[in-house]
Amino acid sequence: MNCPCCSGKSYEECCKPFHIGEKHAPTSEALMRSRFSAFAIPNGNYLMETTLPATRKFHNKEDLQEWGEINEWTKLEIIQKPTLKQVEFKAYYKDEKGKMQLHHELSDFEKIDNRWYYVSGKFLD
Repeated sequence: MNCPCCSGKSYEECCKPFHIGEKHAPTSEALMRSRFSAFAIPNGNYLMETTLPATRKFHNKEDLQEWGEINEWTKLEIIQKPTLKQVEFKAYYKDEKGKMQLHHELSDFEKIDNRWYYVSGKFLD
């Protein structure tokens, strides 16, 4: 299976090792890609585990899982990496009504104890 993150690699050699806890994403972009894949599969546990502990209270595992389930995640496009701690991306998906949607975000990440976490995102467009 091709990895949902559009890396061109197989899921087994791309995001799966992060999802099953074999290793941690080495960069903010790798974490962003693995989180997109976690929406596509979906894997709400991984999405919560990779959210900065201090901001987890603003998220809900069940809601993250449901957002992954009700949408069909079709494409991820990395626009730019303004800094090591930021990634701008466009995520394309079909909503539950079959309508194509675009989620354009500039995400902030933080590295703690050699592990990257999602902090927050700013919607663009």
